[in-house]
Formats: sequence, structure tokens, C-alpha cells
Amino acid sequence: MTSSGNITMVLCLWFVISVCSYLHTNLAELPKFNQPTKGDETLRFLVVGDWGRKGDFNQSQVAFQMGRIGEKMDIDFVVSTGDNFYDDGLKGEDDPNFSESFTNIYTANSLQKQWFSVLGNHDYRGDALAQLSSSLRKKDSRWLCLRSFVVNAEIAELFFVDTTPFVNYYFTNPEDHKYDWRGVTPVKSYTANILRDVELALKNSRAKWKIVVGHHAIRSVGHHGDTQELVERLLPILRANNVDLYVNGHDHCLEHINDNKSPIQFLTSGAGSKAWRGDVKETNDERLKFFYDGQGFMSVDLTENDVQIVFYDVFGQVLHKWATSKQLHSAM
Repeated sequence: MTSSGNITMVLCLWFVISVCSYLHTNLAELPKFNQPTKGDETLRFLVVGDWGRKGDFNQSQVAFQMGRIGEKMDIDFVVSTGDNFYDDGLKGEDDPNFSESFTNIYTANSLQKQWFSVLGNHDYRGDALAQLSSSLRKKDSRWLCLRSFVVNAEIAELFFVDTTPFVNYYFTNPEDHKYDWRGVTPVKSYTANILRDVELALKNSRAKWKIVVGHHAIRSVGHHGDTQELVERLLPILRANNVDLYVNGHDHCLEHINDNKSPIQFLTSGAGSKAWRGDVKETNDERLKFFYDGQGFMSVDLTENDVQIVFYDVFGQVLHKWATSKQLHSAM
């Protein structure tokens, strides 16, 4: 072999090693948790958001009704859509707000299941790392909060996305708030990595149902409205990967909006405590199927082919139902 041939071979080998090294370093998979179900090809869970106020603003009443509905449904777990502790997250791992707003509030037997939680913008105003710490799971084994992760629940996979760092406003106009951006900066790389990892996880998923959970709404007619950064950056990925539901909090209301370009349903459950009466932007949008500006929560009931979504108020009364079947490709 000539010297030029040797050089070419070395360069090719160097290129392959470099690419493999890059992929190993940069294509990290999201943490995945396997959630056991009852083995009957069903999955049932509750969704609540924007709740942690030491029982005030009807948080305790919502929790009571969650316990009642959770028992009736025999739920598998609970999803929290963020803003877990007000007003400024936790001060640290030993902050009594954890027990005063979580452990001592959600006491029903039916709620002694795993809680899967994401961080909201209010959580980032405190010690964000405290909520992610395994020490909280030692205090209350139900608690599991990470930035972005996947839950494999057999017939469904849930993809939890850390949406707060996507919102430019928190960086450009923090007002008097101090955000805990440890582990997030440089934010451009951080959010790009999230999108890449979520897209990869969605593409690799073989679950019958794909559900994405984030704190911020993609579509909302509530106080905050659409989150434009998510409309531009996350929504195209969800549409391209056959996501069924996008579930969020942030707006202190309950709402259901259809996507106009895909089967995705946008479901807001951010009414776990303080609600914003009368704070609505637009209600004549044909995509809007339901809006309620009071306190409450949501349930999800899945089988292999069917899903039913139910919204409840603070008294446990049914406000809105929606169901669809993948087998029949029809909605009710």
C-alpha cells in the first residue's frame, strides 16, 4: 500500500472514531422508568398541576376528590404537571413545604401510588435541584421528579419534558425573581439536547399510546396563552411522531383543545389549587372543546384501543368527557 493510501486509511479511521465518540457523548437517552400496571391491559391515572400551597386555595379539597376518584378508578399512578411548590419552589431538601404541601395533603389510600412530576417555572425560582434529589424520595417514596424522562407503562409511554428553559422571557425579563439555572446553561445547547432526546425516544417507542407531559401549554386560551417557543420547536416533533396527548399545567384552569393539523389533544390540568376566575383570552376558537376557570383535576383511562379523558371540579363533579378509539378511528 502506498503512503497516500495509508494516510487515507488513517483519516477514515480517525473520522469513524470521531463520529462514534460524538454520538456516544451527545446522543444520551432519556432516563426510563418501567411502571408496573395491573396486568389487565388497562392504564388509569390522575393529572394535577400548580398545586403546592400547604392546602390553601382549595388544594386540600381537590386532593380529597382526587382520592375519591382515584379509589373508584383504581389508578396506577399520578402525574404532576409542575409548579409543585409555591411561591418559589423549595428552599432546599429539608424545606418543610415538601411535607406541608405534598405528603400531608395527598393522604388518601388511593393516592399512595407513584407520583411522576416535572418542574414548573415557580419550582425554578427555588432550589430546583432539591426537587430532583433522591433524598426527597427517602422522605416520601411516592415522589419522583426529574427534568426530562420516560415512563413505560406497557400500553402507553409518557414522555416528560422540562419546558421552563425553553421560555425566553424567564431569561430576558426575570423581574424580581431569581431562577436556579444550575444544570441548564448554556440554555441553547440544553434545549437542543432535550428536543433531540425526546425525538429519539418518540421514534423508538413502540407503545400503543404516546403521551407527552410538560409544564407549559403548547395551546391554551388561558392567562398565559400559547407558548410560542414550544409551538415552533416542540410541536413539529410531536406531530411527526404520532403523539396522542400533550398534557400540561401552567395556566390555572382546565381545558381541552384539538390540534388542527394532527390527532393531538392538548389537555391543561393546572387547577390543583389557586385558580384564575374569568382570565380567558378567546373562547370562540373552533379548536377549543372545553374550558373551566376553577379548581379541579383530570383523569386518563386507557385500554389498548380506547382512551377516555375526564375533567373534575373541586367537588368531584364531572365537567367534561372526551373519548376516542384507535380501532375505529373515530372520536366522541
